[in-house]
Amino acid sequence: MANDDFDGKDKSGTRVFKKSSPNGKITVYLGKRDFLDHLSHTDPVDGVILIDPDYVQNQKVYAHVLAAFRYGREDLDVLGLTFRKDLYLASAQIYPQEPSEKRPLSRLQERLLKKLGENAYPFYFELPPQSPASVTLQPAPGDTGKPCGVDYELKAYIGPNPDEKPHKKDTVRLAIRKLYYAPEVSKEQPYMETSKDFVMSPAKLHLEVTLDKEMYYHGESIAVNVQITNNSNKSVKRIKVAVVQVADICLFSTAKYKCTVAEIESEEGFPVGPGFTLAKVYYLTPLLAHNKDKRGLALDGKLKHEDTNLASSTVLMESVQKENLGIIVQYRVKVKLILGGFSGDLVAELPFTLTHPKPKDSPPPSRPITAKVTDASRDFIDANLIQLDTNDDKRCYADQDDDIIFEDFARLRLKGIEGDDADA
Repeated sequence: MANDDFDGKDKSGTRVFKKSSPNGKITVYLGKRDFLDHLSHTDPVDGVILIDPDYVQNQKVYAHVLAAFRYGREDLDVLGLTFRKDLYLASAQIYPQEPSEKRPLSRLQERLLKKLGENAYPFYFELPPQSPASVTLQPAPGDTGKPCGVDYELKAYIGPNPDEKPHKKDTVRLAIRKLYYAPEVSKEQPYMETSKDFVMSPAKLHLEVTLDKEMYYHGESIAVNVQITNNSNKSVKRIKVAVVQVADICLFSTAKYKCTVAEIESEEGFPVGPGFTLAKVYYLTPLLAHNKDKRGLALDGKLKHEDTNLASSTVLMESVQKENLGIIVQYRVKVKLILGGFSGDLVAELPFTLTHPKPKDSPPPSRPITAKVTDASRDFIDANLIQLDTNDDKRCYADQDDDIIFEDFARLRLKGIEGDDADA
């Protein structure tokens, strides 16, 4: 069992993920694995690579960030054909460092270079705002291998040139995620009204639906205000209110997948007969915890259930081609009045945005990283860190001179299921 003195959760220091190649000759240090798209810009992917110059000798060290859309399982890749489409690729030579690639260092990079010594070299990648977000399609129970979806990978390797396939022992691969959070802008409350005519009926059945706001954060309840005015000669038997996730798979042709992520069916206050009205508010909370058995459900990135959630709504810009986004995720509230018999149903649908809140613990650029982290921000950081498994007795260690805490970027383990490992 790890000593409490080395438990990173009891420290207020700066956490740094690290992962080494199988032969230990290159090691990547990364400050975080979740990178936010702020619409105007995206968090840069920056860190430090520590190399063994005696091993590298006349070869070079490269790094790249790759975003790819996998639309088939890896075990189906045959005859050199892969069910994968590259959406974005950025690469750079890290060692020897080229003068043209030098740029100002971040505070964390400065501290890492000072700590790791002269054999450490910085890297920096800036993802364009139009690059796709990380989205994973939830596999069915028993499926193996990488699931379908859009994933990001940071890769560092040793080789004579960037195009030659590197040996596995000289390669470090790290799974990272790009996530959206929508800006806090005031929008009108979603509202819709619709009516239905009936033969031999003097008037219509009228339905009004309103949401309390347009944007919701993951875990929030959605208040659906329903107003029914029945001036027809028919009776409304019951009502269904649901939150539906719509995932557009943008490849060569667009395919839409719809999945209900929260639903209420009620007969309370029904039937609503001719000449009667009903006003009621229904509350729904779309959560991954209630939908883990649904194959094809879009999730935020390839992390285990404890570390991810339903996919956030895709922010569409006019200048972006949908084919470059891989998967477009949208949400809507669907209200259905069920009349029974041959009278049919009356349906209203309202789109809304499901997203992450803007991180409140993000320090301003001028603030030192070594500043003490408040309890509230530490809770936020802990909630977004994955559970890490290492072969060492001590999972992380803190330097005595500063507050950097290293955590091995080793293997991810699903809590409660031993032996279910996946490469990070």
